[in-house]
Amino acid sequence: MSFAIGVTLFAVALLLSVAWHECGHMWAAQATGMKVRRYFVGFGPTIWSTRRGETEYGLKAIPLGGFCDIAGMTPHEELTADEQDRAMYKQKAWKRLVVLFAGPAQNFILGFVLIIIVGLTFGLPDLSPPPTPAKVAETQCVSSTITIADGEQTNSPCTGGGPAAAAGLRPGDEIVAINGTPVGKAADLTPVIRESTGPVVLTVDRAGERLDLTMTPEPVTVTAKRADGTTESVSYNMVGIAYDAPPAIKDFSGLDVIPGAFVFTGDLIKETWNALLSLPTKIGALWTAVTGGERALDTPVSVYGASVLGGQAVERGLWDMFWMLLISINFFLGLFNLVPLLPLDGGHMAIVGYEKGRDTVRRWFGRAPGAAVDYYKLLPITYAAVVVMAGFMVLTLTADIVNPINPW
Repeated sequence: MSFAIGVTLFAVALLLSVAWHECGHMWAAQATGMKVRRYFVGFGPTIWSTRRGETEYGLKAIPLGGFCDIAGMTPHEELTADEQDRAMYKQKAWKRLVVLFAGPAQNFILGFVLIIIVGLTFGLPDLSPPPTPAKVAETQCVSSTITIADGEQTNSPCTGGGPAAAAGLRPGDEIVAINGTPVGKAADLTPVIRESTGPVVLTVDRAGERLDLTMTPEPVTVTAKRADGTTESVSYNMVGIAYDAPPAIKDFSGLDVIPGAFVFTGDLIKETWNALLSLPTKIGALWTAVTGGERALDTPVSVYGASVLGGQAVERGLWDMFWMLLISINFFLGLFNLVPLLPLDGGHMAIVGYEKGRDTVRRWFGRAPGAAVDYYKLLPITYAAVVVMAGFMVLTLTADIVNPINPW
């Protein structure tokens, strides 16, 4: 029952996020003097509507988004007498850009507000953590086998303190060199220890005193069990060191969440932008997942897949992950809509920028402004973009149905 509730709640939250996006377009258009004919949540047959002033508001039967109908978004629309001077394509460039950017801006604003709420309630993950220092938190025994299945790690029983403890390594020791080579972080040690063929010498700083400690790594077999039932095993060496890693979650209280939210927002925008740029490279991984291969955790998910993940988070009581997933999707929606391709907001903004630049150059030569861009001439490019985006969505949806992501 909790899974079904979670799926429903997440689907509703996504629908409201899209509706909020369209609110941005509507409010900006109304504020700049344009006429908004209709604002609807959903598509298809109308379930309910009401008119307030010159705008009709309502709900439609298919809850897959929404739309805001602004008079004269293109010069090809039929306009009534009262719409002629208020048509969007006739307005100043800055007004059109404000209206077009207002939709993505709503997603960013919603995401930022949710970040503050999550930060105060659960804390925020550190998306750009500093390197883990080569400082010993504790020493431990080394298991001979490690099994990873369904996101959980199981170690075989072990006893004793492990090679590091036997060599005299203590919590608080700072490792400054391995086999005579200086190190600055834990990541510098791991590959040398894993690939060692004999004893290794760690140089540590203990309260200002330098010590050389020799230890012999022990072999460990790590077996990963995939969702399709196949397994993969690798062997490497370990000495039993747990490092003093920085906290993965930053806790906040009061107003200190504001600067923390700005830092997290900047990191998330960077991560989201990188994910957006990498979308074309994920087609192969999605096809592999659809055709029976392993589903990579970094592949995109559809609305259906995101809702399932939201339901699974609720089922496990992980409300912080539920909200973080919603935040990530809002930032993705905001950035994706700024891509300069029709029919996205960014495509319309690119046209406004082109018309403004063209008319500026024409004025330099004493010529009158040019005509509005003919959207009909851009239809082939628009159709091509729609087909590519639709194909990618179908591929992602298919992968989510036949081979869903399992981050647990």
